[in-house]
Amino acid sequence: MGQVSASQSLDIAAAPDAVVGALADYNEVRPAILPEQYRDYRVISGGNGDGTVVHWILQATSKRQRDVQATVSVTPDTVTERDANSTMVTTYTVAASGSGSRVTTTTTWQGAGGIGGFFEKTFAPKGLNRIQAEVLGNLKKRLES
Repeated sequence: MGQVSASQSLDIAAAPDAVVGALADYNEVRPAILPEQYRDYRVISGGNGDGTVVHWILQATSKRQRDVQATVSVTPDTVTERDANSTMVTTYTVAASGSGSRVTTTTTWQGAGGIGGFFEKTFAPKGLNRIQAEVLGNLKKRLES
């Protein structure tokens, strides 16, 4: 088993603290920016910031889905989601960039071994990159409008 990783970045014309605040808002902002690959989204506890627990099904492909129950941790420049059902960890890192922010989302998990692991490591990041780009694009639209 090897580690699999997917990462995507985008510049947003908003202050870093506003971006982190939006990313940490699982009651209003998150459901509004999630693309169609996310379904059955619900807040289990909290809803804003550190300690929030959320659930969703991520339909990565027509045949592959993940049942995610994520616990959220927040620092001044990151929002991290750790899945209780797998090794998947997604981190949103926000840094000042010009008059706005650069947001990078990185998702990592322990992939399968053998030939299945080879295909997972080769193709899963590409699909997840598309999903990450859509999440960040939706965040950008929300914060810049």
